[in-house]
Amino acid sequence: MEQGKKWDLLSIASIPLIMTLGNSMLIPVLPAIRSKLAVSSFQVSLLITIYSAIAIVLIPLAGYLSDRIGRKKVIIPSLIITGIGGLISGIAAWMIDQSYVVIMLGRLLQGVGAAGAFPIVLPLVGDMFKEESEVSSSLGIVETANTFGKVLSPILGSALALVCWFLPFLSIPVFCLISTLLVAFLVKSPSKKEEEMIPFRTFLNHVKAIFQRSGRWLYGIFAIGGISMFVIFGTLFYLSDMLEDQYSIHGIVKGCVLAIPLAALCLASFITGKIIGQNKRLMKWMTFGGMAIVTGSLVCCGLSHSLLVLIIWISFCGIGIGVALPCLDAMITEGIKKEERGSITSIYSSMRFIGVAAGPPLASILVKKSPELMFYCLSGTCVIAAVLALFAIRPSSNQPSASQNIR
Repeated sequence: MEQGKKWDLLSIASIPLIMTLGNSMLIPVLPAIRSKLAVSSFQVSLLITIYSAIAIVLIPLAGYLSDRIGRKKVIIPSLIITGIGGLISGIAAWMIDQSYVVIMLGRLLQGVGAAGAFPIVLPLVGDMFKEESEVSSSLGIVETANTFGKVLSPILGSALALVCWFLPFLSIPVFCLISTLLVAFLVKSPSKKEEEMIPFRTFLNHVKAIFQRSGRWLYGIFAIGGISMFVIFGTLFYLSDMLEDQYSIHGIVKGCVLAIPLAALCLASFITGKIIGQNKRLMKWMTFGGMAIVTGSLVCCGLSHSLLVLIIWISFCGIGIGVALPCLDAMITEGIKKEERGSITSIYSSMRFIGVAAGPPLASILVKKSPELMFYCLSGTCVIAAVLALFAIRPSSNQPSASQNIR
């Protein structure tokens, strides 16, 4: 790693960690929130969906702005907005009797902030390092921070909810303040020449040209990223409900159980980021292999009747997704020119947020038919992801160069 960049990278890694905590920390608490607010399972799942849905809309705009005015100038205000949204939700839950709508508004504001935070991390890391092997390794650390947030979320969320069910909301502004200070004082983003702000229509034409040039592999990576998030959030939503409703597992014990597959995902992401280097052929085949593992594991989940066996197979799902995500991050960051990176990686992040938004509500609908149907449907989407990895991503050589390295 380049001299003096370790603190920068650790500070940047705090952003996906805290953004993940701000969303995933609610998953183990959703049954308690449902009970306290007297709403349906579908309504409580919308607390996850609304956060992601508004981010989907705003992420491309955030990417556009970050390419024009600089990454930090977008990230820092976004972290502040996220913290304010968490504060609104927490105060509403604390002080208002019928607080569901106000909590949803706070979550909406959190999503606005999230749009300009984690999605801008990927191009910022790409800007900071010159060697593509260092970009891959650093993106692996960022993705590991993201997945570690998912590991920590159920445990921390459950622990905070033991004190008070709305404390997870109130913790979000504290976490955002920490990340804001780290980024403001420790991250030295590359100097950026002053540029005239191009019209948004011109920006859209640039994006269109990129897709005309590289659309095949970009569409594939976007879809695989979205499917991966759809699977993990849908599965965790089901597992969280099942642990309470069928097995009466609550609190920190429940959080620890939910953390098992996420720990597998985290470890797989860390190891993959270390070994892929700049070998794009390896990235392609590891992505395919990861999605194949997820497909088979989900089928086995549908056939499982034991909680222990189910958790083992969901952990294999985590491993498969953990293998795929760092490869996707590296391919899309290294395969796009620096000046276009923020715009394209922001669209990729939007697709991941679509998966996050769709997972819980669709899982709540499918599981009413049967858990088996839910797992088989999720498995079907992963078949599509594996096929896309096999045929849409076509590295031209093992030697990194420019965007022509993938076609």
